[in-house]
Amino acid sequence: MDVSKIQMPIVDLDGIAAELADSGGRVRVLWQEGESLAFVARGREYRSEFHINPSDEVMLMIRGAMNLHYRNPDGTEDIAVIPQGSSIYTRSGIPHSPRFPPDAFVMVIERLRRPGELDRFQWFCRSCGAFLHEEATHIDDYRTDPVGKAYRRFFDDLDARTCKECGDVMPDR
Repeated sequence: MDVSKIQMPIVDLDGIAAELADSGGRVRVLWQEGESLAFVARGREYRSEFHINPSDEVMLMIRGAMNLHYRNPDGTEDIAVIPQGSSIYTRSGIPHSPRFPPDAFVMVIERLRRPGELDRFQWFCRSCGAFLHEEATHIDDYRTDPVGKAYRRFFDDLDARTCKECGDVMPDR
């Protein structure tokens, strides 16, 4: 291997956050190489689903703070508050919902998905807590905004947003 050609990206996280803020963009992939994926994400004010990731995640708050909602095995929900400059490790399989405003930014590092691995996105009724809907997808390229696509499928489906237990309808984004 010719070591003079090794690529080791150095990124200006604050600069990338500023670019996303100025452009209105949501995600900027830093790299998808080998088994590693890293990206900077801007907060989505309407985020409400719980993501179940087949890989571990490390999240580092670049700007602002995040309320990371997560579901325990017994179905209860807790919140971990991650302040600016802090990081959290989230083990694979834990349903979690990163909630932070559009002027906050996080860097996420995780493993690229293996063939057949699915990311799952689950929504629960805001009134009674009953399960509403799940979107499952294999993510092979994070630049295609898979979270945004899962959201569009859910919010475009009135039946998926309607609770079968209490009849409450989750409002559109």
